[in-house]
Amino acid sequence: MKYLHTMVRVSDLEASLDFYCDKFGLEIAGKYDSEQGRFTLVFLNAPGDKSAQVELTHNWDAEDLEEGRNFGHLAYEVDNIYATCKQLMDKGVTINRPPRDGRMAFIRSPDNISIELLQKGSALEVKDPWKDMENIGIW
Repeated sequence: MKYLHTMVRVSDLEASLDFYCDKFGLEIAGKYDSEQGRFTLVFLNAPGDKSAQVELTHNWDAEDLEEGRNFGHLAYEVDNIYATCKQLMDKGVTINRPPRDGRMAFIRSPDNISIELLQKGSALEVKDPWKDMENIGIW
């Protein structure tokens, strides 16, 4: 058995690609448009790692995507949790759960998909301004 991907349904494909690619740094591994099925699939992966992908599914007909707690979160390991969160904040992304512990943070996509960021290896030394930052919203 081999893990292939996680599918996330998105309401606005352009906003989602801006978030996942331009702000978060994932790369497009492939795209498929189905005229008959009226949907677009975009497969994303972390740079240099095509082994685990996220499939963005965009149905062309409008629909309400309700936030479900039955889907937990996506998780990505990062080289420097503080630098990653700073880059995301500079691009306008809200850090819902700041990396106060030097190890873990959470952000959310435009469709409220929670994304966990985990420090590669051991936690970084706890430091300002992160150690005193409050949670924003839910994650």
